[in-house]
Amino acid sequence: MTNARSGPAAARESRSTVATQRIDAADAGQRIDNFLLRHFKSVPRSRVYRLLRKGEVRVNGKRIDADYRLEAGDTVRLPPVRIEHEAGPGRPSASLQALIERAVIHEDRHLLVIDKPSGVAVHGGSGMSFGVIETLRAARPDEPLELVHRLDRDTSGCLLVARDRPTLVALHALIRDGGMHKTYLALLAGSWQLGKKRIDAPLATDARERGERHVHVAAAGKASVSLFKPVQFFGSLATLMEVEIPTGRTHQIRVHARHAGHPVLGDDKYGDRERNAAMREFGLDRIFLHAHSVAFDWPGTGVPFHASAPLPPDLAAVIDQLSRVRSGKRRGPRAQGKRAQGKG
Repeated sequence: MTNARSGPAAARESRSTVATQRIDAADAGQRIDNFLLRHFKSVPRSRVYRLLRKGEVRVNGKRIDADYRLEAGDTVRLPPVRIEHEAGPGRPSASLQALIERAVIHEDRHLLVIDKPSGVAVHGGSGMSFGVIETLRAARPDEPLELVHRLDRDTSGCLLVARDRPTLVALHALIRDGGMHKTYLALLAGSWQLGKKRIDAPLATDARERGERHVHVAAAGKASVSLFKPVQFFGSLATLMEVEIPTGRTHQIRVHARHAGHPVLGDDKYGDRERNAAMREFGLDRIFLHAHSVAFDWPGTGVPFHASAPLPPDLAAVIDQLSRVRSGKRRGPRAQGKRAQGKG
């Protein structure tokens, strides 16, 4: 019988042994999931998170969550895992590499800022072999590139990538201390009548199901603060908002917006299905959430840093269509529907 895994293209498998690693100052401050993903480079992302959920990874002899931040002196137990060694490792396509290279809007010796396109994940997994970080690493193999923070796959805009370990550690500390200011543009359903609003509602994450996480407001959740400020009103249809997030929890803006009664339009997880359907008339076929800018003072020097990314053409076109309705130059979907019924 022929072995289905034989031949030059087959992957070789090996199994690691139990190991213990003591965390030094260079690795302190990073999340345990990021530490594991770097350590188990050939292990699928879903498997790494399963190790955490099942308690196979221990820190100082205790189970920990994926967002636990390592401290100098911590002892991490690394369980045995099956590792595949691909005979011919794939690479990001030339078109994806070109897309990400074009998306670099700032570059210095410490930091890259990417205007991440919607639909491109920040890292591989969940059906995508390569994300922004894998693509950048393929193009810059001699650099120890690491994500400073994350954006959802369909969210566009400013994404920071550290080009060295000290920068990553410094910026993570800045985020924990509230020194990084991230501003988003979001189109919310309905007419926002709450003025400038601070939403202070703790968030908790449900257990993953088929790789999906669901976040909800819960008294026992993690402290989460979002600052909402209206920018432009489109009658009862929508409101363009500027949102700052002193804390950066998973799906924070989306969940806080729904909590306020004005979900983000185009959001198929936390949004309003009927309103999302109506907004397709205006060309909105994805979540209207864009990481508009990021600002901070560089640790140690105090030199201010600021980067911004304009609304991408697809979202700018939606705003243009809504503005035409407000000015009377275009009929809204309801008016068009009534007109069609009258013709019948």
